[in-house]
Order: sequence, then structure tokens, then C-alpha cells
Amino acid sequence: MPIGAHKPRFRTPMSKKPSTWFPKVLIKWDNENNDRPMPWRREKDPYKVWLSEVILQQTRVEQGVKYYENFIAAFPNIHALANAPEQRIFKLWEGLGYYKRCRNLIDTAKHLVSDRNGKFPDRYEEIKKLKGIGPYTAAAIASFVFHEPRAVVDGNVFRVLSRIFGIETPIDQVEGKRVFTAFANKLIPKHEPALFNQAIMDFGAVVCKPVPNCKLCPFTKYCSALRNDNVLRLPVKTKKVTIQRRWFNYVVLEYRGKIAIRQRVTKGIWHNLFEFLLIESRPRITTDAVLEEIKKQGWVGQNGFELKSVSPIFSQQLSHQRIEGRFTRLKLTSKHLLSNDVLWVSKRDINQFAFPKFVKQYLEQEHSLR
Repeated sequence: MPIGAHKPRFRTPMSKKPSTWFPKVLIKWDNENNDRPMPWRREKDPYKVWLSEVILQQTRVEQGVKYYENFIAAFPNIHALANAPEQRIFKLWEGLGYYKRCRNLIDTAKHLVSDRNGKFPDRYEEIKKLKGIGPYTAAAIASFVFHEPRAVVDGNVFRVLSRIFGIETPIDQVEGKRVFTAFANKLIPKHEPALFNQAIMDFGAVVCKPVPNCKLCPFTKYCSALRNDNVLRLPVKTKKVTIQRRWFNYVVLEYRGKIAIRQRVTKGIWHNLFEFLLIESRPRITTDAVLEEIKKQGWVGQNGFELKSVSPIFSQQLSHQRIEGRFTRLKLTSKHLLSNDVLWVSKRDINQFAFPKFVKQYLEQEHSLR
């Protein structure tokens, strides 16, 4: 039964105060059954906690671990990160996606080093003021490092609480986030906030998954969703994501062993990353139409090129966009004057630049460019 703006209703065979029994059962599970390996577990360095949480936004743990380890090896502290060349940081981030996270990481590191000598604020409300740090990451840093009893509420936590306590407030609405955050903050034990937060996130990731393993769950006799056969319906979402479809015709110009690339400086996807010259079209156009457009753009002379190859179709699914396209490779017999933002890069140096995953797929396949 939807609860709207009302407080969650709970029906359990235990105490009417979930804060009495829920943390005990959860932490017991964590101590006895949770062997999820993560290099940042029990970490007390705010820089490392912050880095791990930023990497894990929109990223699976299995993928994020290697990136975290590479970042720590390259930039062992916040001073090293703040003073590093930005393109080196973007190169290490390459493949993680959602590059605004990386931009915010750089900006916040520079701010903390220049204005606070590299010291993080030690209270949730102050941490939350930092660029790119929202309630979730602020709560993680505040609880894991500074022992402030602030609940970390992510997708795993939404799922666990909605199922066990039968909360049907939609999690993709402001009211839902408020209800779940308030309730999680009532559950968190004030003397063990870090342990509780890590345990509930891990529990949602390894047991109470989207398709859960209820046989391993210590909450089966308390779980409202299990009793009411609502497990796969919870948590509730109301919004449908509209996916924009885009077609990218990338033009790979080669002249005397060098390749033309440029940096995406406009706002939107892949900001600050590099790419080849681009013709975006909708709908898809033929290779002949691409060649005509290249000539119109003045990138090549009428007969001053050789068509080397046209790639198969590549694709990449983003949160609200699906990118599809091909790469048309041309070998020039003469180099035309291009805009000032175009760089001519030798083949041996091309992998020093950070490219979006879509372009990286092509580079990994096109061995002659590496």
C-alpha cells in the first residue's frame, strides 16, 4: 500500500523499534558472512574514501577496483592529484565514463590543496558543499572517516529497506529520497556508523540484489516483500528514462604518419576528451554522403585523399543516450588548413590522449593507428 508522504509502516514479529533489531542482525551478517573484497574497506583516509566513492558512482565495484588502485599508485595523496597534469588524470579515468566526475575530482582536489592545505572538512554539512560531492558521498566520508552517524543511501540501500520494511514510496522522487534517508538515519547506530553503512551497502550488493538470493538472507522472517510476494516489485520507480539516439560519423584524417584529433570543449557528453573530426547526422547517412560532407567542411580537397577504410558500426549506451556510428579513414595527399583546435598527432603518441570509450573501441580494433 503506497505510503505517499506518510511515515513508513512496519509489520515485523520483532520489536516495534527497527533500530533495536535491524542493525544487530545486519552487523552480525557482516561479521560472519561478508567477505566482499574491496581495497578501501576500513579506510580512514578521507582522500581515499572520497576517491573510491567518486569512482563507484555509476560504476560496478568489479570495474572500479582497478581504477582505484591505479589512481592511488599514480596519485597517493590529494596533493599529488591536485598538482598532476589534467590530461594525465583524464587518461587514467579513460573508460569509466561520466567524465564530469573526473572534472569535479580535479577541481575539488585543487580547491582543497590551495584553500585548506589538503585537509577535508570533518562534518557532513561542510563536506557536502564541496564540488561534485552530494549527500551520498558526503555521508560516506563523514561516517567512514569522522564517525558521524550519517546514513549512506544508494541503490543498494533503497532496495534493502524498501523490501524488508515494505516501503513503497517511489525512490526516483524527492519525497522518496527524503523518506528513505530519514528512516536510514533512524536505524544507524551512533557508535558504529561506518560499520553499519558499509554492511548495508554490501548486503544489498551480494544478497538483496535486484534478483535476490533470499536463501542467504538473515531477514527472511522479517521481510515484508517476501511475505507479500513483492520482492521483484520493490523498490518502486515511477519515471521512465527517455533515450536519445545519435549517429556519429567520425572522420580519421591521416597525413604523413599523423592523425587529426581535437578536444571536445562544449558542454555535454565526453567534455574535455579527445576525438577525431565528427559529423553528426540523423538519420544514418551513407559513406558517399559522409565524403561529400567532408568536402563541404573543407577538410580535404576534391581529389586530395584516398579512402582507406570504413569501420563496422560501433555503439555505446549512456544513461540517457545511445551513440552509434562508424569511422571513415582517409589518407591525405595534401593537408588542408583546419581550425586551430585540430591537433596532428603521430600514431605512436595517440594513446597518450584520453578518448571516450566509443573512440577507444575503434582504436583497439584499428591496430595500424596504435
